[in-house]
Amino acid sequence: MTDPRIWRVVGDPLVRPTGSGALTDQTVAVKDVLAVAGQRIGAGNPAWLEHAVPELAHAWAVERLLADGAAVRGIAQTDELAYSLAGVNPHYGAPPNPLAPHRIPGGSSSGPASAVSMSEATIGLGTDTAGSIRVPAAYQGLWGIRPTVGAVRVDGLLPLASSFDTVGWLTHGPTLLAEVGRSLLPPGGAAVGEVVVVDELLALADADVAAAVGALAAGLPRIGWPMASMPGMLAAMQTVQAYEAWRAHGAWLATRPDALGADVRSRFARAAAVTPAQADAARAELDRHRTGMRGYLGDRVLLLPAASSVAPPVGRPRSLDAVRQATLQLTCVATIGGLPAVSVPVTTDGGLPAGACLVGPASSDHALIELARRIGETRSDVRGRRAGGSH
Repeated sequence: MTDPRIWRVVGDPLVRPTGSGALTDQTVAVKDVLAVAGQRIGAGNPAWLEHAVPELAHAWAVERLLADGAAVRGIAQTDELAYSLAGVNPHYGAPPNPLAPHRIPGGSSSGPASAVSMSEATIGLGTDTAGSIRVPAAYQGLWGIRPTVGAVRVDGLLPLASSFDTVGWLTHGPTLLAEVGRSLLPPGGAAVGEVVVVDELLALADADVAAAVGALAAGLPRIGWPMASMPGMLAAMQTVQAYEAWRAHGAWLATRPDALGADVRSRFARAAAVTPAQADAARAELDRHRTGMRGYLGDRVLLLPAASSVAPPVGRPRSLDAVRQATLQLTCVATIGGLPAVSVPVTTDGGLPAGACLVGPASSDHALIELARRIGETRSDVRGRRAGGSH
């Protein structure tokens, strides 16, 4: 029986491949903000779905995957208008998290992540604006990538904040992550240099997550980071995100004030108050930070936690905003930099999934996935040494 927490529409398959290639026999869960021809975009909200009309064409990314042999299994759930990191939809429920039962799945690419975790699809096609691939990947023990901004075309995407929106994907392992990358990303790209760690960024995560990521960081070079600038960077990013989100959806929401759940509704209420002058000032600040960040990192790859904690338990909404803010301190690095970020699954000493994130130079997406694969092999060695003690 189809789980409506995961799937809004599902078929066997919903859309057949249009070609054959490296993705033949793979199945895709498409986040419900990406167009599938003949289907409506529901955006995680019944009122939005009710007024939507069938899409005339596939989103560019969907079209590319179909051409390379993948089938669309179905359209998977999302947090409302993709404006959340929790995966707790008030209308459809929280998709299950099989590696951490009774804990939230992470969002807003919650449905595609759970579909992959539950082995109901092999590829989760989603979006990442401020962490919406990286967070569910961390919470559910998956591999996921937020590409360099602009590397994957966003044609057919219902936007949230166009300055930061990217189309990304989730898989069980790095080999398929790379295969999807060869389908969606431009060939070639930048190389990557040494992997570096900022201890102060590592310390922003809870102790169990910091320890799991820190096990991969042992022996890596440490670098400094402008931690005093982080609150201002994050505030500027959230200001621009909010302004663009309201510009995209405010006219529709203004006539339906009760259409959204409380969490996302409060976020849009704050977004409505952002003025053009405030947005312009925030953009100018972000431009300075982006230029400085890219210049400082050069070709180096930054290793940091993908999310600040393991998945919080379902049913504790009071703590979710604090978790969101803590996680955004980490995810904003790649978002502000416009940089590619790959989440590599790690496991805490308590046995819960978490994520180690590699943030690389702009356009280094292919090289970063390959580096992540090698890091993942190191993770397996670390896990084996932990389990075996000194033997």
